[in-house]
Amino acid sequence: MKNSLTDRQHCVLCLIGKLLHLKDSSLFILHSSFQRRMFDCGKIAIIGGGSWATAIAKIVVGHTHHIGWYMRRDDRIEDFKRLSHNPAYIPSVRFDVNEIFFSSDLNKIAQAYDTLIFVTPSPYLKNHLKKLKTKIRDKFVVTAIKGIVPDENLVCSEYFHHVYGVPYENIACIGGPSHAEEVAMERLSYLTVGCADLDKAQAFTDILASNFIKTKISSDVIGIEYASVLKNVYAIAAGVCSGLKYGDNFQAVLISNAIQEMYRFLQSVHPIERSVIDSVYLGDLLVTGYSNFSRNRTFGTMIGKGYNVKAAQIEMEMIAEGYFGTKCMKEINRRMHVNMPILDAVYNILYERISPQIEIKLLTDSFR
Repeated sequence: MKNSLTDRQHCVLCLIGKLLHLKDSSLFILHSSFQRRMFDCGKIAIIGGGSWATAIAKIVVGHTHHIGWYMRRDDRIEDFKRLSHNPAYIPSVRFDVNEIFFSSDLNKIAQAYDTLIFVTPSPYLKNHLKKLKTKIRDKFVVTAIKGIVPDENLVCSEYFHHVYGVPYENIACIGGPSHAEEVAMERLSYLTVGCADLDKAQAFTDILASNFIKTKISSDVIGIEYASVLKNVYAIAAGVCSGLKYGDNFQAVLISNAIQEMYRFLQSVHPIERSVIDSVYLGDLLVTGYSNFSRNRTFGTMIGKGYNVKAAQIEMEMIAEGYFGTKCMKEINRRMHVNMPILDAVYNILYERISPQIEIKLLTDSFR
């Protein structure tokens, strides 16, 4: 990561100052402003091998023409090199493997790269990081994980800060309505990068932006991360209702109540001025609650149709992060005491094994 000026850049600024007849004090301000905006993400690595990791890798390498890529399994790496695509996820996306340094050694990647984009399922993050011996407090850590760290009940930025000592200004998150499959197909998508240091957020969005990726920045890292967790919970609720044959009219009422519930929680856990109708909050909720690409909605639909949790998980063969997020959010809310009837209903269905028919009927009586 670099944010110092080269000799050439310094000379250019001095020349600009002379042409504009700037005084030394004005030139210093110009120099300082330019330096702040010169944050460089440096060499970028992807941590994770799933569909969202593959989609983000496609975006980043299209700009940088080089990335590091950590994958846990050596056989998966060898297949990737041979096939020029991820053998397990979104195989339609092809890569120039000469632009990728693959490794199953997390420490080697962490040592060699400046910006680390974590894109692993949240339930497995701790296990991956157990291998990490390299200090990462001076790295730029970007979390694209739309989940919460189980057992710790911390969103990822909090986890990296408290456990690995990464300053909040060196942590960013990616949010917004962004199904990996659509991003990989280059369908127009809108991403929000959150970071306490907005200059760093802007530098990273410059790497993501393209003709099919629109970007914006935000300082609401905690709010974006919690919204990403909650929308998975609400998508499970939407799926359960679909499986129970509730119609579109009720689905609209459910989502309307869900965004209100999300807002109440966000204002309790991190009370700042925010517009919950922004795409990073409401937009992500809508696409996760309605889309056929949504794993969490699919998982909920199976529960509504009568599958038990284990059977649904086995048949899906993919992680529905909302299952783990539901338990974590329920435990967090035990100390927050926010009115969250949809969260309570999903928790009761998944963990207390209360009949979905009964629980959703009780929920309908609380809506207006």
